[in-house]
Amino acid sequence: MAKLNTLLLFIFSLHCLLSTAESGRPASTAGATDLIKSECRATRYPALCIECLSNHSTTIQTRRQLAQAALSVSLSRAQSAASFISKLARMRGMKAGEYAAVQDCMENVGATVDQLSRSMKELGSLHEPVTSGDFSWHVGNVQTWVSTALTNENMCLEGFSGAAMDGNVKVAIRRRILNCAQVTSNALALVNRFATRH
Repeated sequence: MAKLNTLLLFIFSLHCLLSTAESGRPASTAGATDLIKSECRATRYPALCIECLSNHSTTIQTRRQLAQAALSVSLSRAQSAASFISKLARMRGMKAGEYAAVQDCMENVGATVDQLSRSMKELGSLHEPVTSGDFSWHVGNVQTWVSTALTNENMCLEGFSGAAMDGNVKVAIRRRILNCAQVTSNALALVNRFATRH
């Protein structure tokens, strides 16, 4: 009987090990992955949302952590774009209109980085238990700042509108800012879902 119990225990352990290997992730992240997929369906760019947040599945257990991770992704992309635009602004040979648009874009993206940084700190400051008044205040700040960050990114793109601005500078900036705007839009959607479901 003891040998049979030992054999059954071994088979059960082997089954769990194989199930984990087949899923490609530890069992503890399965719930997080389901949460990510479920919440990302409500965003404007769900595939991008899932792609970006899947790397954070080991740290996500709640909607607040999901929103925090989305803000972290958005901030990282904005910082990368700001660095790229800063280097681009030092290049020679740009037309006057392009140079002015790059300078404006650099200012807008710099403001975006600041607003997303503040949003992350504000959301991170929420600890349970939190009163409904405090919650509304903190989350309202986050929603305002992320929304403004998205507006700034779109303003950067608008600066390159018109056929006269077509060229390599526009293409290079547009690719990066468009990606920033998409992940920021997703982050705002996830913050809003966290707010309404709290």
